[in-house]
Parts: sequence; structure tokens; C-alpha cells
Amino acid sequence: MNENTSMNDEEETPILGHFVTYRCTDAFWALEPENRSVAARAWFELLQDSADRAHLYVTQGIETSSEVLVWSTADASDPTKPGVFFKQRAASENLYRAYFQPSDVLWGMTRPSQYSRAKSAQEIDPYDDDERQPYLVMYPFTKTADWYLFGRETRQGMMNEHIRIGKQYREIKQLLLYSFGLQDQEFVVTYETDDLEMFSKLVYDLRDTEARRYTKEDTPLHTGVLTDIGTWADIVSGVTG
Repeated sequence: MNENTSMNDEEETPILGHFVTYRCTDAFWALEPENRSVAARAWFELLQDSADRAHLYVTQGIETSSEVLVWSTADASDPTKPGVFFKQRAASENLYRAYFQPSDVLWGMTRPSQYSRAKSAQEIDPYDDDERQPYLVMYPFTKTADWYLFGRETRQGMMNEHIRIGKQYREIKQLLLYSFGLQDQEFVVTYETDDLEMFSKLVYDLRDTEARRYTKEDTPLHTGVLTDIGTWADIVSGVTG
């Protein structure tokens, strides 16, 4: 949606952010309830072991192509570390591939913003587990070719409008990941909020800004509800209350 936040300290260690939505297969649902719980716990523990951080979100009932979303964070401080993460992640996923199928994969890395020099208080810290908000909204984002043909001053002027509106919603935090040349999109935009209605209003307010003209793609959008593996294991095994 905008480019005003990222890791703004030039010496900040690059971070790899990795988002995957997963569909539970028919084979998983065919398991006995207790075995579904055991499989869910074991699967997520493996994903946690492959990353520095891994957070789980419920998407069932929110979208049709998945039941959960996993947000993983990994160190990208040298060129070899993303490769290590991806190999470990593949090995972890493959052990339970019969039960959990990736549906959509989006990832990128942090980079200092060219539009805002000061680090924003609204910037998400992926390593601060205490900071997690109840809701996550995440999507790929690509600008048009015309955007990049503008001069720096012109782009900065339009981004200033985005920044101004964003600051009116201080409770909503953002993480911007760069994916140029790595996936189909240019960015992965991530928001955390405790109020979905407020977030929807922010998006509405940003629709009538000048920079919106130069949005090429910003779908598919994924919304998830933060959970923990114990709670989700109870959900898939049919435990209520």
C-alpha cells in the first residue's frame, strides 16, 4: 500500500519475512480428532524450529483457500542465511506434506526506506513477541512502471500524503518487505491491528490519494486471527469451550 516504513536504520540487520497460508488436506480431516491435534502440534513445532520466530494465525472462515497462516522470521545478515532457512523449511514441511499443503507463499526482506529517514513508532518489530496484535493483514504489492519514471521529488510528495494519513491511525503497525526480482510482486505489505473496522477505514482513506493511481496490484489479501498451537490443535480436534 505504501513505502513509508521499513527497517530505517542503515546498519539494521536485514530480516527475511516469510508468509505461507496452508490448506489442511482431506487426509488430515480423516484422522481421529486426537490424532489431528497431535499432527497439528508436531507440524507447527517443526516450522518453529526452522525459523527465528514463527506465529500462527487462523484463516478458516476468512478465506476459502486455507485454514491457517504461518508468519516466519529469519536472519538475513549474510547471503547464505536465506538459503539455510529455505532448506530447513522445506525439510520441515515435507514431513507433514500429506496433511498440510501450502496454498500461497509470500516473502521478502527488510530494507531502509527511501521516503522516511526516521524509524517510525508504527513499525512492526518481528522479534518482539509481546508486540503481536490480534489481527494480521498481509498482501503482495506492485507499483506501475510510471511510478518509477517519476523523479524522486515527485514520488516523495505523493508518499508524504500516505505518511500523513497513516499517522492518523497510530494503533495500526506496518512491516514492509522488499521482493524485487525475488517473487512476482515488488513488496509484501503487512499490518497488525486490534481493530479490523479501523483498519478498513485506513484503507478507504488511502484510496483517494494521488499515489493510488500508480498501484498495479495489491491482491490476494490475507487476513488472519492470531492464535497459539494449543488453541488451534483444540479447534481442529473439535474441542470447544
